[in-house]
Amino acid sequence: MAGSFAVIVGAVGGALAVLATVILLLWICMKKHGKFSNKNSETGSSDPSAVVEMKRGGSSPFSVPSITEIRQFRMEELEQATRNFSETNLIGCGTFGLVFKGLLSDGTVVAIKRRIGEPRQEFVEEVAYLSTICHRNLVVLLGYCQERGYQMLVSEYLPNGSMCSHLYDTGKGSTTKLEFKQRLQVAIGAAKAGLCHLHGLNPPFVHGNFKTGSVLVDENFIAKVADAGMSKILEKIEDGASSGSSSFNAFKDPEMEHFEVLYETSDVYSFGVFLLELITGKEATTYKEAYGSNHSLIQLVEDHLRSNDLVDPRLVGSFTAEGMRDLLWLMLKCMNFPGKDRPRMENLVVEIDRILETEIERTIVMGEGTATVTLGSQLFTS
Repeated sequence: MAGSFAVIVGAVGGALAVLATVILLLWICMKKHGKFSNKNSETGSSDPSAVVEMKRGGSSPFSVPSITEIRQFRMEELEQATRNFSETNLIGCGTFGLVFKGLLSDGTVVAIKRRIGEPRQEFVEEVAYLSTICHRNLVVLLGYCQERGYQMLVSEYLPNGSMCSHLYDTGKGSTTKLEFKQRLQVAIGAAKAGLCHLHGLNPPFVHGNFKTGSVLVDENFIAKVADAGMSKILEKIEDGASSGSSSFNAFKDPEMEHFEVLYETSDVYSFGVFLLELITGKEATTYKEAYGSNHSLIQLVEDHLRSNDLVDPRLVGSFTAEGMRDLLWLMLKCMNFPGKDRPRMENLVVEIDRILETEIERTIVMGEGTATVTLGSQLFTS
């Protein structure tokens, strides 16, 4: 019996020794090939012909564990791509500056953001770092250019533009009719990438400028978030000058006035304002008098529900009262005061997923939706 036990112990010990040897060899091999390299040890190059190679950041399961290259474009390339920055190629104006649609010589369609600015190493370093952050719902940053008194960012182009053009009534007879479940899918995409993934990085990364205009959609209306870290870039390259506007910013967390640094809770607040716009189909500034306290927000929702003018008329018939109530509650939680009582982004992703799945189940059983909305007094009673 003792001999059998010794044989078993010896066999187990031998197997563990072999396993330890294999693990050691794998570790040495991975270290030799740079698998454990520090992504923060490399910075962007000022050499126009150079590229900066860096690992994509983050330990989130959504990260793509591959090497990316941040490319430094030449002005001639971008002029050719945009027909010398023709007005016909101008597609908008964002936080960073004018945005042009461009066609590179290899056939890649890109969006080029351009602003006046002298070459700055801080700009290159920030762009290089941002290029390491990857997610299928984040707009890909392809490269940059600093020439002739301009600073430019080159990123992937999304044909359907931002959600602003599909939600707001521009007076031009917008034909976009996104149903409730489609808007929930857009919200999930934006939450997973724009905020949940960023907040899950080590250290956590705060978007800092999240708004409806930051949520772009491709030809299949898959949401991708743009402009992550843009406020930090502008802060570093503007020599301390204020890059913010003096006008009211509905997406800015009122508590930020008292912070010296950005917190994830401020992104959550901005996401709540985004949910409000998904529900109403209107710019959030329409309800600016309600921002700043829990009571005023709840009162606003109740008042507009009683008069049936809160929910976007284009949504009528595509949602259930229960689904809309749940999303309204979630929106209010995101905009809660104080900020420490707001939910975390990973919880929001789970909750919106649940609302969508439940909504699909309800509409399959009960029909597509309801033509009316439950009154505020009924929605907000316990």
